[in-house]
Amino acid sequence: MDLSWYDYTLIILAGTLAGVINTLAGNGSAITLAIFTELLGLPGNVANGTNRIGVLCQTWAGSFVFYRNGKLELSRAKLNIILTCVGAIVGVAIAVVISNEHFMVIYKYLMLAVLAILLVRPKRWLDETDDQTEVSPWIAVPLFLLLGFYGGFIQMGMGIFYLAAVVLISRYSIIEGNALKTFVVGVYTLIVLLIFHYKGLVRWDLGLIMAIGQTAGGYFTAAFASKYPGASKVAYVLLLVIVVIALYSLFFRS
Repeated sequence: MDLSWYDYTLIILAGTLAGVINTLAGNGSAITLAIFTELLGLPGNVANGTNRIGVLCQTWAGSFVFYRNGKLELSRAKLNIILTCVGAIVGVAIAVVISNEHFMVIYKYLMLAVLAILLVRPKRWLDETDDQTEVSPWIAVPLFLLLGFYGGFIQMGMGIFYLAAVVLISRYSIIEGNALKTFVVGVYTLIVLLIFHYKGLVRWDLGLIMAIGQTAGGYFTAAFASKYPGASKVAYVLLLVIVVIALYSLFFRS
């Protein structure tokens, strides 16, 4: 595949935008997957696997910045991380052999539920982290296994769903929730990428080009979110905008 300078520029810019969106809200993979399938013509499962390269680089860069700035707290999240990774392994095991197209029906109604939550309880998204909250295992186990499964299977929208879970149920602030989300996605994405690679479903050349932009977007957005006092409001507004755009695309342009 011969790419022009215009193609390279578009891929890197799209990756940068996706990195920003993924780090501060979620659903940036809607952009990168569209580039891989519509512009570069990759089959769905190869695009799914190739997309994980940029996600991995972006999340590792963002996690480093969040940790350095004291926004990444892992002591409360050990069970969540393990459950999400287990679910992701199951999800990717299925993703390498079957299409994920029928999951889009579920995806758009999940996004609709997130929009309702964003609008009904906006103040909750701006609260600080409540370190005293303990989530019942009866809720945590199925919830984070399912989130991991979804992330391993398709990734698109995972950040939004995971962020909603840790903010509304585990009572993290939206910024510390984003930091945890970034780290967790980075951990399971390494496993998922290795599985896709083993199955021959990764285009490393294209994925690494996209990763240039995603890494930059993840790094600088994490720095902004960690230091800017109004980052919580910016993250909430961006999350709301991303969900509305996704729903418009899903319900009126499909």
